Amino acid sequence: MKKGVKKKDLGQIKGFSIQFIPYAEIRHLDSDERLKKILRIVLGNNILILQGKLKPEEETRLIGDTMVMIEHLKDFKGIELAVISGDENESIFDKMKKGIANILAGGDLGAITIIGPATIVKEIKRNPKKIELLLNK
Repeated sequence: MKKGVKKKDLGQIKGFSIQFIPYAEIRHLDSDERLKKILRIVLGNNILILQGKLKPEEETRLIGDTMVMIEHLKDFKGIELAVISGDENESIFDKMKKGIANILAGGDLGAITIIGPATIVKEIKRNPKKIELLLNK
């Protein structure tokens, strides 16, 4: 520790972990089971990195479900969610190849979804070269 920096000045984040789920682990689940699995992870103070992305209706329902939970669960402040997709400037041929691969895989594997409890994740910033995950103290 640097001289002059006291431990109490650093600010501490309560315990959390980061969990990665490959798409193959949730591919066989129906929407209800998929959302329950995600919510169990997030409610356990975990930041989830999911290979692929949810269907638009699943993402909408996840946000709606968490809004309802805010009223009923003490210390639950909701979630932060971000989807990061591949290069938007791909050629038509590359898009076709990716589309065929996604159909065979059953989901968009060129995307990553990050979901975390709002008590831990303050903000997720995306830009072309990096992802910034800002945490609450």
